[in-house]
Amino acid sequence: MDGKKLEATGKAPESLKPRHSHPLWLASFIDVYQGLGTDNLSKLLQVYTPDVHFQDPLHTISGRKQLIEYFQALYTNLNTCQFVIDDVMHNDQEAAIYWRMSFIHPRLNGGNPVEVEGHSRLRAQGDKVVYHRDYLDVGAMLYEHIPVLGRFVKIVKVRAGQ
Repeated sequence: MDGKKLEATGKAPESLKPRHSHPLWLASFIDVYQGLGTDNLSKLLQVYTPDVHFQDPLHTISGRKQLIEYFQALYTNLNTCQFVIDDVMHNDQEAAIYWRMSFIHPRLNGGNPVEVEGHSRLRAQGDKVVYHRDYLDVGAMLYEHIPVLGRFVKIVKVRAGQ
């Protein structure tokens, strides 16, 4: 959120709490994702229930084992992938996390970094996440960086904005 807006009202909304007051499940989730890499995907076991439901614009996955396999397939094709958390809104059992993902894939964007903004809706059950849905622009993440197809997607976006 814009710090000036918070100063103008004098008080942050109740649903937007400083990091130190995040519920344990949410603090653990953020810590795992900010340090996630190919060498430590097993940390996902700490933050998801066995029956987690995960959805992003490309996949719908049920089950923690299947989710970890999905991440293994994604991460093995990347040179790097980092998440920066920009904002978090939450109550005790639900959260919305706004983030930036930066990654390098050898066959996208000429092997240069790609940055995508997105957000995740989370629901907890006990001390783990049972529901995780990601919202992001797949064109900005993937399609725009594929030769030929990327040019077409950018043209469509420009024309749609007119």
